[in-house]
Amino acid sequence: MSIVKIENVRVLDPVRMIDAVQSVYLENGRLITVTDNVSENNPAENRISEVVDGQGKWLMPTMLDLCARMREPGQQQHGTLKSEGRAARENGILHVFTPPDSKPIVQDNGALIHGLVEKARLDGGIHLQIIGAQTQGLNGKQPANMAGLKKGGCTAVSNAYAPFEDDDVIIRTLEYAAGLDMMVMFYAEEHQIARDGCVHEGFIASRQGLPMIPALAETVAIAKYLLMIEATGVRAHFGLLSCGASVELIKIARDKGLPVTADVAMHQLHLTEELLDGFNSLAHVRPPLRSEKDKQLLRRGVQEGVIDAICTHHEPLSGSAKLAPFEETLPGITAFDSYIPFGIQLVNEGLLQPLQWVEKVTAAPARVAGMLDRWQREAGWVLVDPALQWTLSNENIFSQGKNTPLIDQVVTGKAIRTFTV
Repeated sequence: MSIVKIENVRVLDPVRMIDAVQSVYLENGRLITVTDNVSENNPAENRISEVVDGQGKWLMPTMLDLCARMREPGQQQHGTLKSEGRAARENGILHVFTPPDSKPIVQDNGALIHGLVEKARLDGGIHLQIIGAQTQGLNGKQPANMAGLKKGGCTAVSNAYAPFEDDDVIIRTLEYAAGLDMMVMFYAEEHQIARDGCVHEGFIASRQGLPMIPALAETVAIAKYLLMIEATGVRAHFGLLSCGASVELIKIARDKGLPVTADVAMHQLHLTEELLDGFNSLAHVRPPLRSEKDKQLLRRGVQEGVIDAICTHHEPLSGSAKLAPFEETLPGITAFDSYIPFGIQLVNEGLLQPLQWVEKVTAAPARVAGMLDRWQREAGWVLVDPALQWTLSNENIFSQGKNTPLIDQVVTGKAIRTFTV
């Protein structure tokens, strides 16, 4: 087998806790040798097919994303497994978890899940992980066939943003999941409080007359779910935190020893409600962009380890989806292409060290998902230029969706090559 040699690259490996400039050998996407002093007697030297200059570059494992909507099946006008799989792979993401709220909903049928996973592998070149539906058709009334979902390959279930009929349904589904040792993923939102809101409750929303989603919609839901988690013992993950107060609730639960983890979307660590000024529909996302104070508290949660992982919350949309009056536009930001630049920004601003950032997007989400060993077997490596400045434009965004408030902005940091297994 031929080998790619990368010379003088900064290796960032959170599993082996390596952060050093070294020369490495990759064979079919696998790192086979890391050495400071390469000699001609090294057997790998005899099979080198390509030598890459890694000066000033970083080499990190391919990333695992805990939340991205791929839009297939049913919404191919926004994206496909082929287009979004390519976008993920080109940006160094090989493992993607997708919520169960596709249209139509097929994630309540274990028999159909294997076909989606295989299609993502063949069409998009990624490892797709399906989050199963917590209730039948996400109707919030009857538990889904979780045993069948587990047999079909699901390791977690969620009701996404679909409401439950009553709290008894939630408790029964948590007990069911606990009995199968399946994780439940919550995207916490109390619907009676959120109602038809679309933006953060604050001055900008009030001035523009937009319906609001108060922070209480998230924190009340989290508090309720935590009590249920304590009663049932189910493993639970809170995805897409958006409020500073939510971080405190998760910290309290962790201190009590509850089996709880959490993630935050990368854009929540950088963008705020200020972007909504002028009815900017490209900043319409759910949960909404919140206040500067919330952003800073979320950042602290990441820094202190209360928030385990950072996800993309990738949601590609066609151009027409953002053209209606603000509250009628579809929420979502295309996020694969900005994931690394935003991560590099966290490093450049001193919030995280490079190895800490890499850990938050690779090994940490793999641990959350209970698939660290599998991720290590399937992950490749991605070569990153942390100093490369480029313009995020319609022409160079790999995703089919171009719906980002960063459009036509200069960003720093880019994946320049992905080595897959």
